[in-house]
Amino acid sequence: MIPFADGHTRQLPRLTEGPFRYQTYADSYLTAAKKLTTRPVKQAVIAASAISLIYPGDGIDGYSQEAFIADLVNEAEADIRRSLDAGADSVQIDFTEGRLSLKLDPSGGLLRQFVDLNNTVLDRFTAEERARIGVHTCPGGDQDSVHSLDVEYAGLLPTLFDLKVGNVYVQLASESDPSVALAVIAEHVKADQRVLIGVTDPIDPRVETPEEVRDRVLTAAKYIPAERLGTCDDCGFSPFADDTSTSRDIAFAKITARVEGTRLAADDL
Repeated sequence: MIPFADGHTRQLPRLTEGPFRYQTYADSYLTAAKKLTTRPVKQAVIAASAISLIYPGDGIDGYSQEAFIADLVNEAEADIRRSLDAGADSVQIDFTEGRLSLKLDPSGGLLRQFVDLNNTVLDRFTAEERARIGVHTCPGGDQDSVHSLDVEYAGLLPTLFDLKVGNVYVQLASESDPSVALAVIAEHVKADQRVLIGVTDPIDPRVETPEEVRDRVLTAAKYIPAERLGTCDDCGFSPFADDTSTSRDIAFAKITARVEGTRLAADDL
């Protein structure tokens, strides 16, 4: 059970028998999206660490946790590889449970387990392939609420950058003091990683201006070299298909502000 700040909860499904297999792979969404645009498409996938939580604590007769993890790693690899093979410009691993793990286990042990599991999947890709794979972190976004915004980024980010990915997408627009997180990022980002910072907040109905976005990018550029800096939205706009407070018009207006503001910042830099 995942509790959110506004009091509502999300119940994870529970695995009842094996073997574990995906029924739908992310490349089916990618193929549909590519028919609608000539632009490069980034495809999101769920992290193996998130799915690992569906195995019950009391086990499953005839299907050990070790066997489940082996199947899970195979399926998570296939999910990413199929998207790359289908022409994704990049693949984003959604890792919202990373920040949440520090609320469940402040020692960081669970976070390290999550990172190690995800790296087991990433180890199956070449360095060239991993350059097109990224990880996204945020404090959750469901019914205009979050589950872990109160968890300090300083506990998450050093371990997050141990993930063997080329791109790291970091929610920042909704942080009270982004400079704190930026300082930690500057210290721990790997030489072969690019950082894409969140410059729009999907939960906030107010549409950011391009100038606000520009200023957020210019602030980040004080910590991260411009050639390794990019932008993103803090989170998805309707991740569970039940968010009626954010209209399509608002979503696209925020995306437009991000694109235009990033262009303004690029001109200045």
